[in-house]
Amino acid sequence: MRPAWLRRPVVGWALYDWANSAFATTVMAGFFPVFFKQYWSEGTEAAVSTFRLGLLNGAGSLVIALAAPLLGALADRGGARVRLLVFFTVIGAAATAALYFVAQGDWVTAALVYTVAGIGFWGGAIFNDALMVDVAEPTEYDLVSAFGYSLGYAGGGLLLLFNAAMVTKPQAFGFADAGSAVRAAFPMVAGWWLLFALPCFFWVREQKPARPLPLPAAARAGWREFRATLAEVRRYRPLVWFLLAYWLYIDGVNTIMKMSVDFGLSLGFPQQNLIAALLLVQFVAFPSALAFGWIGQRIGARNGIFIGIAVYAVVTVSTWWITEIRHFFVLAAMIGLVQGGIQSLSRSYYATLIPEGKQGEFFGFYNMMAKFAAVLGPTMVGITALVTGDVRIGMLSVTVLFIGGAILLARVGRTG
Repeated sequence: MRPAWLRRPVVGWALYDWANSAFATTVMAGFFPVFFKQYWSEGTEAAVSTFRLGLLNGAGSLVIALAAPLLGALADRGGARVRLLVFFTVIGAAATAALYFVAQGDWVTAALVYTVAGIGFWGGAIFNDALMVDVAEPTEYDLVSAFGYSLGYAGGGLLLLFNAAMVTKPQAFGFADAGSAVRAAFPMVAGWWLLFALPCFFWVREQKPARPLPLPAAARAGWREFRATLAEVRRYRPLVWFLLAYWLYIDGVNTIMKMSVDFGLSLGFPQQNLIAALLLVQFVAFPSALAFGWIGQRIGARNGIFIGIAVYAVVTVSTWWITEIRHFFVLAAMIGLVQGGIQSLSRSYYATLIPEGKQGEFFGFYNMMAKFAAVLGPTMVGITALVTGDVRIGMLSVTVLFIGGAILLARVGRTG
C-alpha cells in the first residue's frame, strides 16, 4: 500500500483542512476580532467589546454543540457524511462572504452573520473528522490526522499572509484603505474555502451502511440511536473520561485561539504586530503538527496530549506578565509548537476509542464536546474581563481548564 499522504482520498480529505482553515485563521482568529472591536463596535469600551465577542463566540458554538450528536448519527444511518459536509461548507462560505456587506457600527448584524458562518465551519468539521476513518487505516490515524492539521496550518497561513499584506499596504492591491482590504478578505476566504474543499467532495468515498435510510428516516433512527447511546454510555468508560477531559483542555485551546488578538488589542499592541504573531503561530504549527504525528507513534497519543496541555498552561499563566509585543511573539511561538499537535493527536486518539460502526455518531459527541468547550471559555473570559475591568484576569482564568483537563485525561486507560 502506498504511503497515506500519496493516496488521493487522503489528500482530498486533508485538503479540506487546508480549505476551512482560511476561516479559522483570517476570519475567526485574525480579522473578525479586530474588525468587530474597531469597526462594528466602534466607540465601545475594550472590556465591553471583549464581553460581546466572548458571548458571540459562545452562542454559535452552543447551537452546533446541541446538534452535533444528532447530525453524526444521521450521517451514519443515511450514509450522508459527504453530502452534509457539502451543505455546511456552502452555508459557512456564503455567510463569510456576506460579512463584506455589514455596515460600520452594526455589531448586531455582524454577530448574527458571523454566528451562521461559525455554524457552517463547525458543522463541516463534524463530517470531515468522521470521514477520517473512511480514508485511513487505524494504524495510520496519528499520521493522517497530523497531515490534515499541518496542511490546514499551511493553507490558512498562506492566505492570512496574503490578506495581511493587503491590509498593510492596501493601495498596492487597489484598496482605498486598510478597512476596505479587511472587508475584501471575507469573500476571498469564502472562495478559498469552497475551491479547496472540492477535492474532498469528489475524491472521498464514505463507507455506506448496509441499508442506508432516506434522510428523514435516518434522522428519526439517529435520534433513537443517540438516546440509546446516552443510556449505555457507561459501557465506554475510557471514551467518557476522554470526552470530559477534552471538553476542558480544548476549551482552553479554542479560547486562546479566538480571544488572543482581542487580548492584544486591549493591551494596546498594534494590529499589524498581532496579525504577524498569528502568522507565526501558523507557520510554526505546520511542521510541529507533523512532528506530533511522529511523537504520537513513538510515545503514544495520550502522552503527546499531556505535553501540549503543559505548554498551554505555561502560556496562559504567562499572559499575566505581558507588557511588550516581543512577549506576545514568544508566547505565539510556544503556542505554534503544540497547537496542531494537541488537536491532531486528540482526534486520532479518540478514533481508537470509538466502537466499530459508530464513527459519525461518536465523532458527533466529540465535536459536541469541542463546541461546548468553545462556549465556556470565551464566555468566561468575557464575563471576567467585564466584571474586573482587566482582560489579563480574564485570560488567566483559562488556566483552570488545562489543569482540569489534565486531571481527567489521567483517568483514561492507556488504549492509544
